[in-house]
Amino acid sequence: MEIRERHFWITGGSRGIGKALCEMLAENGAHLTLINRTLEPGLIDELKAKGAASVRILPTDLARREDIEKLLADTDGEVVDGLINNAGQLTGGQLETQSVDEIYQVVAVNLTATMHLTRAILPRMLAQEEGGKIVNNASVAAHMNFPGASTYAATKAGVVGFTRSLHAELKGTKVSTLTLFTPGVETKMFDDINRKYGRNFDLSFLRGMPAAKYARIVREAILEDLSELRPQGFEGLGLNLAQHLPAAFEKLVTFRFKRESTRNKEP
Repeated sequence: MEIRERHFWITGGSRGIGKALCEMLAENGAHLTLINRTLEPGLIDELKAKGAASVRILPTDLARREDIEKLLADTDGEVVDGLINNAGQLTGGQLETQSVDEIYQVVAVNLTATMHLTRAILPRMLAQEEGGKIVNNASVAAHMNFPGASTYAATKAGVVGFTRSLHAELKGTKVSTLTLFTPGVETKMFDDINRKYGRNFDLSFLRGMPAAKYARIVREAILEDLSELRPQGFEGLGLNLAQHLPAAFEKLVTFRFKRESTRNKEP
């Protein structure tokens, strides 16, 4: 799929991978609609300066169904060539230490919003002569199920299952999907992994690539119309091991995990 002069919607475009993807799309002359929690005029100017054909931000709380429905009503009938469901939140730690509110929030943002937006935008793409591209940001955590990542991994596994099923549904149409099995990328969320997991899990092996580098890799996947983008190197090997030899993968990772007693702690 071409990028120049195409209309892309992207969620969570104000920081991290999302911002790097917006910068990549801007440099390739796309029209950008950012679906962020807040309006940031400075970001609009920044992306226009990088070459975006147009930029707007539609403030939306993706954890709120009513916000998503208002967004869709306000943009009814607009052309969307590419939908990038990128927004995500990180949860971590022993399950009993995670708040119920946090669990509902991560499912809403990481998974439910992805399904809601895709369901709404898909008919538009199917009606367009040139179709469209749906890009869903999953994670290696969908298969590399580390202890302490239970709720986050569940949402990302959901994104993978959703996107693969949709890919099969769309055979014979001009709409295609791309699942991103995102590896470690140097972002604020990546930095938060140690804060959320570090007290129970030895993370000394973690490495991340620059977000701009990952955005360039995603660009090539879009241009080549790939259906899945999997990591190379160490994380690629780990992902394959987790998928095909899950017992061996579990053995490798559990020795790094130290369970903490929570018996006398508040839930």
